[in-house]
Amino acid sequence: MSSPTGPGSEPVDEGLVRALVPQVIAALLRRGADFAAAEDAVQEALIDALRTWPESPPRDPRAWLTTAAVHRLTDAVRSEAARRRREERVDEEPEPGPTEQADDTLLLLFLCASPELSPASAVALTLRAVAGLTTRQVADAFLVPEATMAQRISRAKAALRDRRLDAPADVAVVLHVLHLVYTTGHTSDVDLAREAIRLTRQLVLVSREPEVRGLLALMLLHHARHRARVVDGRVVPLDEQDRDRWDRTQIAEGVAILQGALAEGRRGRFQVEAAIAALHDDAETAAETDWPQILAWYDELVGLSPDPVRDDPAAVLSRAVAVGHVLGASAGLLEVERVEPVLRDRWKVLAVQAYLLRMAGDLAEAADAYARAAERCPSTLERDHLVRQAALARAAGPPGRVNDT
Repeated sequence: MSSPTGPGSEPVDEGLVRALVPQVIAALLRRGADFAAAEDAVQEALIDALRTWPESPPRDPRAWLTTAAVHRLTDAVRSEAARRRREERVDEEPEPGPTEQADDTLLLLFLCASPELSPASAVALTLRAVAGLTTRQVADAFLVPEATMAQRISRAKAALRDRRLDAPADVAVVLHVLHLVYTTGHTSDVDLAREAIRLTRQLVLVSREPEVRGLLALMLLHHARHRARVVDGRVVPLDEQDRDRWDRTQIAEGVAILQGALAEGRRGRFQVEAAIAALHDDAETAAETDWPQILAWYDELVGLSPDPVRDDPAAVLSRAVAVGHVLGASAGLLEVERVEPVLRDRWKVLAVQAYLLRMAGDLAEAADAYARAAERCPSTLERDHLVRQAALARAAGPPGRVNDT
């Protein structure tokens, strides 16, 4: 979403615009519009806003967007005879009463996180309808062509055509979608991580579930390190990050939220993952990391699944690193072997193997594993990092060995 400016114009507050999107869509849904038509009308109104607001900012942005979207919706209704009844409902329905911004945002979030949709479709629709991103921005976040993403969003909207705005929804599904939005934000030019945190904060306001606070704490504790994670276009591993670049205020907030959630005694995976992140954030240096305590939390995390190797192999793989630090690299490598039949030779498995092989001092094998991980890694930033790690391992290894990988 761009913010055009010119002589005598003011930049559009994109944060405000995105926050208004779910409110305006919800207003149209209450007037009788179906979800697909309402979302399309609001997207067209956003284009008008970005074109006209810099020169003529409205006194009431929400009212302006709502009016523009209603006009767009009415035009669409008039162009199709099959929608004439809906047009009459839009014209005759009284103005909805005032609603809280968080209420409309969350109602729409629960609608987009419907279990009827695939996780990828739910995330894409959430980014469009709730976060207010354009189809192009969503496509860029998923690294797919814009036309492909447009088709995915259209199919998702069609699947929700008859679903009511206030239909019951599963909080666990919503949390899963928000977590996917956040993790997508780490590899995208669009700041999806901040959007995920914003939406999760709103969910915390209306939910007493400790897992909701656990997810918010997890996001904050991870996001506190984002300025140190990528520096000058390069990924910096956690143990090499400049911890002075970490946001200590955000860490303190995340820890406080986590402590409140854990105090209720109803632990879930997001709370446990947040506890692990908190222990990493609490260490002043990499050498001071409390690996035994981290391993204990990983034990609890994998214990949440009856068959963690098949149900949660990513947790088992992450636990292998903690095992390597506490019980030795060889023990960690044995843990990696447990998930190889499930994850096979995916790049993350190879990257963890390489890390543990390097820890064990087997630099030649580590270099091979890093190189093979780089070949399979879809992220340019991560791939470049793995290539550098392979080169460093080769350079530090015994002389005279030729590696053709």
